[in-house]
Amino acid sequence: MSGLEGGRVRQYLSFSLDGETFAIEIPKVREVLEYTRITRVPKMPEFMRGVINLRGTVVPIADMRLKFGMAPKEPDLHTSIVVMEIELDGETMVMGALVDSVREVLELDEDQVEPPPKMGTVIGSEFIKGMGKHNDEFLIILDMDRIFSAGEMEFVAEVSSENRGDAT
Repeated sequence: MSGLEGGRVRQYLSFSLDGETFAIEIPKVREVLEYTRITRVPKMPEFMRGVINLRGTVVPIADMRLKFGMAPKEPDLHTSIVVMEIELDGETMVMGALVDSVREVLELDEDQVEPPPKMGTVIGSEFIKGMGKHNDEFLIILDMDRIFSAGEMEFVAEVSSENRGDAT
């Protein structure tokens, strides 16, 4: 696939939030799930919707609309959960991202990805790896390892460690 001279091709999973198209690198993605019931957990940040049981593993779920300051939306037939691995302080954590809809897996050559803009996006530029163009449409490539702060991820770490203790 990367037979192009000088350019590396990367695969991305694209998804929609509030009419905008976002993407994350495929190596971060474990799987995509249809929306399922999410169990609320007390005292967590507002954007953390709760947890799901994924084949015996507790996976915390973040509502990406709320994380990015967008209006909440009731789940529908297109709502999906993207289960991914996030690196924080050298530790890998599994987490789910609630999105409006998953679009497609696409390939972009590195010369199709521009640096993040300094302003004018719906989310903070510190969360953006770059801007890609695919089929005459711009997409925002997210840096999932930077979206959540250490403080916000304490909940994820607690849930993960509790789950490890329960696994038999």
